[in-house]
Amino acid sequence: MFGMGVPEIGLILVVALLLFGPERLPELARQAAGFIRTVRQMADNAKNDLGREMGEDFSDLDLRSLDPREIVRRNFLDDPAVARDTTPAATKETRILRPGEPAPFDPEST
Repeated sequence: MFGMGVPEIGLILVVALLLFGPERLPELARQAAGFIRTVRQMADNAKNDLGREMGEDFSDLDLRSLDPREIVRRNFLDDPAVARDTTPAATKETRILRPGEPAPFDPEST
């Protein structure tokens, strides 16, 4: 979690206990939890508003798929067969070319 291990988290808890005391620490933890809950609700509301404003075309849009790290992970780091579907929607029958036969050419692709 944020590059911190158990010793660092323990040290932060001990310092917080010394600074705020055992009386005020539970109230501060409740306030922090409430703040996190509020931020999550605001993010969910913003995502819902964005989806509603963009319309039905983007209703199934996953915002995580737009993250550059996720794009790199999906396209380069994971197993290519699992990470992306590279099969075209309508595939033609694949066959081996005979010796001397030219490769198929699609003038619209260049």
